[in-house]
Amino acid sequence: MIEGSCHCGAVHVSVETAPEDVTSCNCSICRRTGGLWAYYKPGDVRIDGETDTYIWGDKSLRLHRCKMCGNVTHWSPMDPTYERMGVNVRMMAPEILAAARVRKFDGADTWTFIGE
Repeated sequence: MIEGSCHCGAVHVSVETAPEDVTSCNCSICRRTGGLWAYYKPGDVRIDGETDTYIWGDKSLRLHRCKMCGNVTHWSPMDPTYERMGVNVRMMAPEILAAARVRKFDGADTWTFIGE
C-alpha cells in the first residue's frame, strides 16, 4: 500500500501500487498548484479527510484541496462513468516520486506530451 498526505495530515490518500509514470502538466492550473499526477481508476484510490473542490475550464474535473492547509491532493472526474482520476504524487514519499518516470505534458497549448 502506498500512502500520502497533505501538509497538515488532514487528508490521506492510499493506492495499491506506486506509479511507474507521472505527468507534469503546464496548463494554467497545474503550473500554479505544482501538481504532479499519477492516474488511477477511482475505485483503486482511497481518500480520507475533507476537501474543498474547484471546478474550472471545461468543467470535466474537480480539483480537490485540503480544507485545512490548502494542498492540492487529487482531481476527480465530473462524469461518474469516467474511469480515471489524478492523484498528486507530491503527497507521497520522495522515493516514490524518484522511482517514477516524469512525462511532460503541454496542457497549455498542444495537448501532447513533450519530448517523446
